[in-house]
Amino acid sequence: MSIVASAPTPDAVDLALDRLRAIFGEMGQVLVTFSGGVDSALVACVAGEVLGDRAVALTADSPTFPPEELAEARRIADALGLQHVIVDSTELEQEGYAQNAGNRCYFCKTELFSLARRTAQQLDIPWVADGTITDDLGDHRPGLQAAAEKAVRHPLVEAGFDKATVREAARRYGLTVWDKPAFACLGSRFPVGTRVTVTRIRQVQKVESYLRLLGLRQFRARWHELEGRPLVRLEVHPDELPRLVEAGVRESIVEVCQAEGFAWVTLDLLGYQRGRLSHAL
Repeated sequence: MSIVASAPTPDAVDLALDRLRAIFGEMGQVLVTFSGGVDSALVACVAGEVLGDRAVALTADSPTFPPEELAEARRIADALGLQHVIVDSTELEQEGYAQNAGNRCYFCKTELFSLARRTAQQLDIPWVADGTITDDLGDHRPGLQAAAEKAVRHPLVEAGFDKATVREAARRYGLTVWDKPAFACLGSRFPVGTRVTVTRIRQVQKVESYLRLLGLRQFRARWHELEGRPLVRLEVHPDELPRLVEAGVRESIVEVCQAEGFAWVTLDLLGYQRGRLSHAL
């Protein structure tokens, strides 16, 4: 399964990396909000390369962040030799997040960047940065408003990185997540207007953990309600659709979903498509 766009030229990657290094050199110190995905991994990697122990990675842990993702963030930070701070995030306790009215990400990112700002102040670090890339600027992303309100910098945007350039640069650095599929917090599994609760988050998390265990790479377990009972709609990359209907696999998925309380288990034949919510809005 290929998820890599047409590769940028080597010179383009060199120039983007030179700009990125210069940005961190100008910052002097930085705290990077770090999820373990390829974008924030590249930011943390280059920040650590330029600034050494003056670069700190921060990961926010909450029920919306799968345990497998937290473990990967820990592993990458350790491999890069970064100081890694893990803080508890309580975005689910915010009514604006739970209501899920179309701007859920604003409340999530406000919580994240507030935690990052507080930690940066405690460590006497002047700058907070994230992994936003140029591709993100055209999407429906309320989180960008939260970043602006908290004066969070986007060094990859400043240096001109799109996704293809990020992946190629990450590959050069030997980051194991260079081709990792995009991930969004588990709150994105709920249609706008559907209330997000800890119980529902745990339902989709358990199903997705099982899909990951099966070896799938690009997937979502979408929570819906039908006749007052929960329904799960599984999205996987089109190349991986046959895996779900293999003998024994289909039955095991149904068993896991039913054990988590889903009355119906459905498979979306369109397959996973990035940004469906954004396009709908």
